[in-house]
Amino acid sequence: MEKIIKPVSGFLVLIFVLAGVGLGIYLIVSAIQAEDVNLLPFWAGIVLLLLSIFISFGLTIINPNQARVCTFFGKYVGTIKDDGLLFVNPFYKKQKISLRSNNFESTKLKVNDKMGNPVDIAAVIVWQVSDTYKAVFDIANYEQYVKIQSESAVRHLATSCPYDEMEDSTAEVTLRNGGEKVIEMLEQELSERLSAAGIAIKEARITHLAYAPEIAGDMLRRQQATAIVAARFKIVEGAVGMVELALEMLSKKEIVVLDEEKKAAMVSNLMVVLCGERSAQPVLNTGTLYQ
Repeated sequence: MEKIIKPVSGFLVLIFVLAGVGLGIYLIVSAIQAEDVNLLPFWAGIVLLLLSIFISFGLTIINPNQARVCTFFGKYVGTIKDDGLLFVNPFYKKQKISLRSNNFESTKLKVNDKMGNPVDIAAVIVWQVSDTYKAVFDIANYEQYVKIQSESAVRHLATSCPYDEMEDSTAEVTLRNGGEKVIEMLEQELSERLSAAGIAIKEARITHLAYAPEIAGDMLRRQQATAIVAARFKIVEGAVGMVELALEMLSKKEIVVLDEEKKAAMVSNLMVVLCGERSAQPVLNTGTLYQ
């Protein structure tokens, strides 16, 4: 479990280190240049110089949104999240880890959707390290872990939902029209998979979604056919309503009295005019409807 430690400021230690290095060098040089042989200042300078260098190993500079994971001879001590010049035990091993948000864009994956149709899908994921202990000690390489698990989550999402309503009219969520629900499912899947690595998901979005090239042409023709059928249905539905209204108004206003045969002929002509793709050509009838 992550533990936060608060080290002391490193500026006073830096001044001590610089003073110790300077004094150590001075003692060594003075002892060498002295006429009488006196090894005490020389060795005192050596010890002071080495001690100052050793203490300097405890100085660390941490930039904003970065952290240092500290271990003491293999034992986890804590994580430093404060920024600036800080001082810790020189024996600590300090591992740098970034707390900044990272973007990962998956490659275009070919996956079979819920109905078995091959689709190409890709997503972009914004993630951030939230638990440094898990990221460093529970996972061998947390960046590679994020990449592999993210692609697995995208694959699982694609296999859990149909591409659109044409594939499964009873589906509550589809990849194409799912919207925020699909995003919520993807983020939940990613959070469950990446929590073991101490990774928090900030955002996830599908950036590419299409049928695989080998079936894209057939699916496009299918969509066009479905659209044409739907449009025809609306046209016929509207034409029937217009014919019904025309017959009702003619009968109500008694403009003309039509028997069943005349009504049938009128309905046929109106349906041709209203549902035809081309403009109707007028025909002048000089006789009667029965000739």
